[in-house]
Amino acid sequence: MCKVIGVNRSGFYAWLHEPKSQRQKDDDYLLGFIKQFWLESGCVYGYRKIYKDLRAEGERCGRNRVLRLMKTADISSQRGYKRKNRYTTGEVATVAPNLLKREFNVDKPNTAWVTDITYVRTYEGWLFLAVVIDLFSRQVVGWSMSDRINTDLALDAVIMACWRRNPDDNVVVHSDQGCQYTSYDWRSMLKANNLTASMSRKGNCWDTQCSILASTLLI
Repeated sequence: MCKVIGVNRSGFYAWLHEPKSQRQKDDDYLLGFIKQFWLESGCVYGYRKIYKDLRAEGERCGRNRVLRLMKTADISSQRGYKRKNRYTTGEVATVAPNLLKREFNVDKPNTAWVTDITYVRTYEGWLFLAVVIDLFSRQVVGWSMSDRINTDLALDAVIMACWRRNPDDNVVVHSDQGCQYTSYDWRSMLKANNLTASMSRKGNCWDTQCSILASTLLI
């Protein structure tokens, strides 16, 4: 077979043992950081800003290499996202008031839940993870994982929390103003299960993340 394809026998068996070169392994390593910074930017950053983030993290690479890896992974910057949407049809997103007000310590269970969506890297690719944490017990009471970041991801997590806790009284569910939490399906689900929406102000998603961080630190 080696004679047919015109390669050295030892090189062929070395390739079978380790098919990826060191350069390919380095590219995969950098691509993980690129996807992370791109997702953290809200899928907005281009190769220039991601290159700066990589350099800030101490990674040694060139801008052209970052551009090449982004093209290979079909990752690109979002252009024109600051322009106003000219479409007028559809339902306007409903934003709930901030009922939690950074009061991360509560007196009893099923009083206040916080929820957020993050992403994790697996052998099968990047997956999105939605979690619901009870601020009283500091425990994850509901979670959901999917390769798509949509309303169903958030709904499945809070449905699990309702199924596991079955709260009798009203529960405040605090989140950011992501489209998953301002959708009609989300509001309908909360209303049907005696849950009240609470949201951080626009551009201040750290309220939710800080509450979740406080919960994990106090477990």
